[in-house]
Amino acid sequence: MTQFIITALGSYGDVHPMVGLGESLIARGHHVKIVANPYFEDVVRGAGLTLLPVGTREQYIELSQHPDLWHPTRGPQLVLGMVAGELLRPLYEIVSTHYVPGETVFCAHGLDLASRTASEVLTAPLAAVHLAPGMIWSLDDPPRLKGGWLGPGVPRWLKRLQLWIAESLFVDPLLCRPLNQLRSELGLPPIQRLFTSWLSKADVVLCLFPDWFGVPQADWPANTRPVGFPLWDSPGSASLPEVVREFLAAGEPPIAFSPGSANKEAHRFFAAAVESCGRLGRRGILLTKYDHQLPARLPDSVRHFGFVPLSQFLPQTAAFVHHGGIGSCAQGLAAGVPQLVRPMSFDQFDNSRRLIRLGVAEELSVKRFRGKSIAAAVERLLTSPAVATRCCELANCCDGLASRGAACDALEQLAALSGATQQQR
Repeated sequence: MTQFIITALGSYGDVHPMVGLGESLIARGHHVKIVANPYFEDVVRGAGLTLLPVGTREQYIELSQHPDLWHPTRGPQLVLGMVAGELLRPLYEIVSTHYVPGETVFCAHGLDLASRTASEVLTAPLAAVHLAPGMIWSLDDPPRLKGGWLGPGVPRWLKRLQLWIAESLFVDPLLCRPLNQLRSELGLPPIQRLFTSWLSKADVVLCLFPDWFGVPQADWPANTRPVGFPLWDSPGSASLPEVVREFLAAGEPPIAFSPGSANKEAHRFFAAAVESCGRLGRRGILLTKYDHQLPARLPDSVRHFGFVPLSQFLPQTAAFVHHGGIGSCAQGLAAGVPQLVRPMSFDQFDNSRRLIRLGVAEELSVKRFRGKSIAAAVERLLTSPAVATRCCELANCCDGLASRGAACDALEQLAALSGATQQQR
């Protein structure tokens, strides 16, 4: 029996895959502890896992309400600053305290710098877990960065220069300074080039996406294991509320709109969504827990619902309009519906690029995200036989249960090779 300490930092799109992984490991007889903000306590405990709280609910709510959160550059700066500043040392203390020699494997979220450091100090086995391919910086297929020029045909030297600038002037000043201060106190050498040389340095790089979404590149770590989308919903949301089922059954499949589970600044998103439904003559469903963002009055053909299980909901819709978070992209692919993406920050631009490359999506910038443009893009997607065929093909390639199983296999192999497996008592 092995103890897995899994860190889940971020919003629902980050927490759900990690909790789903933990639930699958529990089913195989292992001990699992999830390190997450207590805002997600119900999700973690509902899956039968032990929560190790880091930060406070108030911190999560404050961050979700920050006006810079969804800005393309200030948003990542805000989040990375919190990870390196407010959470680094508490997270290090948590994972170090709960480490059991010879029994523990660290499963580190992409933003978890503490578990990576603790694994060096404690010589503990480490799995670096990436939810999206944009977290692995490659010169062969660089992530799409806001303001960057990294596409096909760009000379390799220019790609290298742009990634160096992004890392040297943006990432390293935010993350490496506090990280290296901690590492110095622990007697570890300093880190440079965090994204290109350190973040994926682990016993196994576990990618919770399929190889057809993030094609492994020659300059990715040799021990990279893409296992597929885990596609997990919490047990408490395994079925649709009756009111949602009634609306779905009352007419043709609606268009679903979601700006992201943590987005509280989506007034224009929802206003444009309602307008586009009117232009298309189609029904719509607006998804958000924060109804202050909605127009004062909604037409009868458009309804608002809070958090619903996308795995049960999206297959009954006509199209999915969203922000490009990896969780939304994965659920849209599994549902086999066309997707229209309005990326704003973080990995959303890169995820959107990959959906478009797969032939199942279009993209609108924030500036162009207006009712008329949305309606035109959705109409193109819905009337394209090629898009419909491709959506169906890729939906058949999505198997959340098999993906979680493959992830568990990789982690159990790591535990066995590292000697972190104990006989079950």
